[in-house]
Amino acid sequence: MPIELGNSPTDRNVELKAQLPSLKATRSLVQPIATSRLPDQHQVDVYFCAPRGRLKLRTINKQLTQLIWYCRPDSSDSKTSDYVIARVDDPEGVQATLTGALGIRCRVDKQREIYLYDNVRIHLDTVTTLGEFLELEAVLEPEMDPLIGHRQIAGLRQTLSIKDAQLIHGSYVDLMEASGVATAQLSAPSPSP
Repeated sequence: MPIELGNSPTDRNVELKAQLPSLKATRSLVQPIATSRLPDQHQVDVYFCAPRGRLKLRTINKQLTQLIWYCRPDSSDSKTSDYVIARVDDPEGVQATLTGALGIRCRVDKQREIYLYDNVRIHLDTVTTLGEFLELEAVLEPEMDPLIGHRQIAGLRQTLSIKDAQLIHGSYVDLMEASGVATAQLSAPSPSP
């Protein structure tokens, strides 16, 4: 059941993240099975110190900015995620407001290749200071049982030869904090979105 925020239900997906030994090798497995390919994106995510879930301001290709809140368990296996995405017309104002109210947790800069396999988004990410990753997101329609998404992710994981040791427990922000990169960022001047 999706989380209810007031009278507005959230959207849902089932996701899995894995570190890649070779993005190029994984790409060669993804391309033949992908039903379509979307344009590549340069994404900069500014994470805030949210009291519940994760809250980030995402700028895509320096053109589109979105405020994204999501809540999901931290697990290395596939997990169901509830999320809300809002388009932002004043990114500098929103970032200043949220920084003042919540504080910045971390900044994640990545290049993302996006492939589709039916309702599953396949992301091949190159994350600055962290490396290369695969993210699978099975987008669920409101009436879809999350078990369907978990099965889709499991099938793709097998097709793409993703091993248990490659699975990521949390998100990129958690990896940045664990590596000490997030702490170093907080002491440096913050670039504008």
